[in-house]
Amino acid sequence: MYNDSDDYNRDDREKRPSPLRVIHDRKPSTNIIAGRNPVMEALRAETIIEKVVVLAGIKGNAIEKIKALAKRRRIPFVEVGKGKFRELVSDTTTQGVVAIVGTKEYVEVEDILAVAERRGEPASILILDEIEDPQNLGALIRTAECAGFHGVIIPKHHAASVNQTVAKTSAGASEHMPVAKVVNIASTLDELKEKGLWMVGTDSGAEKEYTELEYDMPVALVVGNEGKGIRQLVKEKCDFLVRIPIYGKVESLNASVAGALLMYEIVKQRKKQLQPAG
Repeated sequence: MYNDSDDYNRDDREKRPSPLRVIHDRKPSTNIIAGRNPVMEALRAETIIEKVVVLAGIKGNAIEKIKALAKRRRIPFVEVGKGKFRELVSDTTTQGVVAIVGTKEYVEVEDILAVAERRGEPASILILDEIEDPQNLGALIRTAECAGFHGVIIPKHHAASVNQTVAKTSAGASEHMPVAKVVNIASTLDELKEKGLWMVGTDSGAEKEYTELEYDMPVALVVGNEGKGIRQLVKEKCDFLVRIPIYGKVESLNASVAGALLMYEIVKQRKKQLQPAG
């Protein structure tokens, strides 16, 4: 694994091949899943769900299991009266519970790489390692979209999903930005290396400041958890680790702010290659 050392040079970076893949368009859709078993299976299957809505007064083991699954996936669980519930669905076979399926459809990692190829740009991907706060996730997606990044990768577990809160915080950017959801971030980094990308992680203990690295190569920027940062295994997969200098008494920046600084440093260095919007 290449590391953050002084022998880094452009010739080494060019050894990695360029990614090639044709993108397949996927249109977003909205739907409602009704019934206890269907909702439970949707939660288990990692279906994109904005919230679970239960008719007030409905009880039972199945409802408790649904509530627990929703909590585990950080999906809002809401109880409403008959009037509100019937606005969602009039079918009497719903068993008092429905899941509102999200409007965002996830893509494959290969599709994100294809966006970069289609634009004729070095790939720039934001990888979020267990970002738990939906507002941070939304802010990071918004910045990635504004900065012209080609896509965002998030883990399936122990992290926020693209839900209603994320969509609102991102100011609609989540509908435009391709987002891939993967089982294993570390393995995904290995796969991206094989596609010609270089991994840059944020770490407060890194020797290099984030402005000291050249970002003209295809790059995947890794931003870690709000409290713990990047996990050790993921950190070991990074080719370069960079830090943001801190001059005050607080030890670190908010994850979304740190990510924004690095994304726009990449934009700054690539500004001759990027075309401004509008």
